[in-house]
Amino acid sequence: MRKLLIIVTLSLLLGALIWWWQRPQPLTVRLAEVERGAVETLVANTRAGTLKPCRRTHLSFNLGGQVTERRVDEGQRVATGDVLMHLRQDEQQARVREAEARLDAQRNNREQRCNQASLDKRDLQRLRHLAERKLAAADRLDQAETKARLSQLACAASDVLIREAEASLALQRSLFDQTVLRAPFDGIVAEINGEVGEFVTPSPPGIPTPPAIDLIDDSCLYVEAPIDEVDAARVRLGMPVRISLDAFRGRHFDGKVSRIAPFVRDLEKQARTVDVEVRFDQPPTDVALLTGYSADVEILLEQKPDALRIPTETLLEGRKVLRYEPADGVLHEVPVETGLANWRWTEVTAGLEPGARILSSLDQEGIEDGVKVIAEDAGERPR
Repeated sequence: MRKLLIIVTLSLLLGALIWWWQRPQPLTVRLAEVERGAVETLVANTRAGTLKPCRRTHLSFNLGGQVTERRVDEGQRVATGDVLMHLRQDEQQARVREAEARLDAQRNNREQRCNQASLDKRDLQRLRHLAERKLAAADRLDQAETKARLSQLACAASDVLIREAEASLALQRSLFDQTVLRAPFDGIVAEINGEVGEFVTPSPPGIPTPPAIDLIDDSCLYVEAPIDEVDAARVRLGMPVRISLDAFRGRHFDGKVSRIAPFVRDLEKQARTVDVEVRFDQPPTDVALLTGYSADVEILLEQKPDALRIPTETLLEGRKVLRYEPADGVLHEVPVETGLANWRWTEVTAGLEPGARILSSLDQEGIEDGVKVIAEDAGERPR
C-alpha cells in the first residue's frame, strides 16, 4: 500500500507538472486608453490631387515665322506686357510703312478734293449773283451747279477712302504686333519651345503643338482633387480643408473649398468622382510650392473638439470593443454606442468611460471574449 501510495502521488505530481508546462499562456496585448479629444467627420480624396496655379497660359504665335529674338529664359520672372519673343519682322514692317504711306496719300487727296469743292461752291455762288442780274447764261449756271455737287461728293468720298486706309493700317499693325509675344500677366516662365533661328507655326485645328512659352502665375495656387461621388453631396463651398503635400510630409496647411465641379467624372476602371478645388487660407512663405506637386485634402464636414473617443481600429463588428479588466486580467466584450467617426478616431456616446483601457491589436491571433491577457501599453498614446 505504501508503494502504491507513493506511485499515485508521484503520478499526480507529474501530471500537475505537465499541465503546468502545457497550460495556455496569457497573451501579451497592446491597449489603448479611452480619453477625450477632437473627433472629426472628414471627406478625403480618392486619388492624389494636384497643386495648380490659378492662371497658366500656353503662349503661341498666331502667325508662322522665324524666331529672331528670345528675351527670356526658363525660370525667369516677367511682368505684364514684357516682350518674351520676336518673329522675323522686316516684311511686316514694310507692310506697315506701305499702309502708312497709303493713308497719307488719301489724306492729301481729300485735302485737294475738298479744296476744289470749296472753290467750285464759291464759283457757283458768284454765277448765281450774275444770273440774278441777267449777266450769266442758264446753261453755264447749270454746269457750275453740277460741278459743285460732283466736287462735294468727291470730298465726301475721300473720307471713306481715308477710313479704309486707316483700317488697312490698323490691320497691318495688328499683324505686326502678332510677331511679338508679350506676357499677359506677371508670372514665371516654365518652359520655352522656340529658339532663335527656328521656324514656329500655329497649331492646326485638332493637332496641338507645344506652346512657344508656358507662363505660370505662381502667386495664386490651389489644389484640385477628386472625391467619391457618394461624398460629393455632403461637400459645400467654404468648408474648411486640411491640405497635405507629399513634398512636405508631416505638415498640414489650412484651406477652404472654392469650387465643386458641376459634373461627375467617369474614368474607365475607376470609381466615379467629382473634382473639388481648394484654396489656401494663407499660402506658406517658408517653403516653395511648385506647380504639379501631388496633394491630399481632408474636407471637414463636422467636428467635436471634446468628445470621448477611441481609435477606430479598435472597433469590432457590431460596434463592440474588448475591454481589459485589470482585476482579473481578462478581456470582456462590451457593446458601445458611437457618434462621429473617421479613419482614425470614433466618438463613443455610451458604453465606456474616460480612462478605460481597450484592446488595440485586433489582428492578433487567439484574441476573443474571455481570454486572459497580459496588459501592455499601446506605445503611442492618443494625441
